[in-house]
Parts: sequence; structure tokens; C-alpha cells
Amino acid sequence: MIKVSHEVPLSFLDESRQFNNYDYCLPHLLDQYKAYHDYFVKSKELGRYIVMDNSLHELGKAYDKDRLLHWVYELEPDEFIVPDVWENMNQTIINARYWIQIEFPEKTTKVAVAQGKNQLELANCIETFKLLGYEKYALSYGAEFYNEVGTYSPNKDLSKMFGRIDTVNHLHKLGVICNTDRVHLLGCSLPQEFGFYENAPYIESIDTSNPIMAAIELKKYGMNGLFTKPKANMNTEFTKSLNIQQQLYIKHNVELFRKINNL
Repeated sequence: MIKVSHEVPLSFLDESRQFNNYDYCLPHLLDQYKAYHDYFVKSKELGRYIVMDNSLHELGKAYDKDRLLHWVYELEPDEFIVPDVWENMNQTIINARYWIQIEFPEKTTKVAVAQGKNQLELANCIETFKLLGYEKYALSYGAEFYNEVGTYSPNKDLSKMFGRIDTVNHLHKLGVICNTDRVHLLGCSLPQEFGFYENAPYIESIDTSNPIMAAIELKKYGMNGLFTKPKANMNTEFTKSLNIQQQLYIKHNVELFRKINNL
């Protein structure tokens, strides 16, 4: 079964345990908000599965190395996404070589994110990760080249969605992605993407705030999902309170997210 987690604003963290299969942690927020820190301390006590990101997407670059290590040692997440560099294959591989050598808590699996400007560079990343000893790797949703390889559409969000689908399928056909691999999908352009991986045993987990951000904008999922990506994001919405209508839309979108993707 694919494990799913949706990042939510600070005020909705406790409720998120009711629908998230695991807790997705953004480490820079641990330093900024005591309530966020306390939530993950409680999750650890409850035995919740925790995946810790490196906050690249939110900050534009990976969070401070020393702070990342501090939180890895304190929370002992089940998985930690080692620092990568956006669309930069060479620097991402250099980082992967560095982080694989660092001693981590025994329970923590290191996850590397494939980065690059085309499918070949993603393939090189994945193959290098395997040689380095990484047990799991991730693919982001937002690579610019997805719009070039995806099914053509004037709708850039739809094209980007199909770009990652086509890239995953292409790398699988080449044997770069194997059925026995463990793959995490970071975010999404549109929520209906994940139904296209129904026969992809290598997809182990996904995280996306899409149903939450759509609800904040009072956008309701239909049976075909959405056709435009919400503009709201965790940077702009994290500390805002949610009204009753937004909370009801979250419940609707989260339930429909699983239904339209056969999860």
C-alpha cells in the first residue's frame, strides 16, 4: 500500500493524524515554532512513522547542515531526505556521497532526491544513489523539463503532471527504476497523477499538500481532480487559522484524493 501524507497548517496538525499515514516533517519549522516541535516529539512518542525533509522546496536551498543533524539525532525519523540541489545533478550527487558517510540513528533510512535538467541526468542520479548504497530515492514534481516531455497541453499544470508520469514510465522501461526499488514522490502538480501508478509496485510513498491548499482556496476536488495547481503553499498559509468551510473542504478533498487515485 502506498503511504500518503498531506502537510497542513500549524493549527490543523493534530487533526492530520486522522488521515495521514505518516508525519512529514519540515526541519526549519522545528526551529521556528514550539508547537510544531512538540507535535513531532509527540509523534515520536506515539510511534508514528516520521519522514524528515531537508526544506529545499520551502527555502530554495537545503536547511543548515548542523540543524538538520541536530533534528535527525533528536527525533530519529524513520526516513531523512538528504540535501539536494534543485535541478543540479552534479552537486546533488556530491551531496549524496557526503551524506551517505555520516552516521545516523540505526532506524533512520537515508533518502536521496534525483535532480537534473533531463531524464538522462535523473537516471544518472538514481544509478549513482544505488551504487552509493541508498535504499530509497525520491522524484520531485516540479522539474522544468517535465513540460517538454509530458503529453502536450496548453495547460502547463496538466503537462507537468504527465511529464513526471512519462519520466517514471520511461526510466522504468529502461530498467533504471526497478520493481523492487523504493521510490518516494515529492509533491504534485495535480492530484489525479497518482492513479497512473496503480501498477507501479516501486512507488512506496508520496507527500503533497495539494488537497489542503486547494481547500484553503475553497476549491473542491471533483472526480477528475483539479486542472490548475493551487497558488497557496505552506510558506504563505502555515500560521493562518482555518475557518469551518475550509476544514470541511479539507475533509472532502482528502477523501476524494484517495478515491480518485485508488489509494
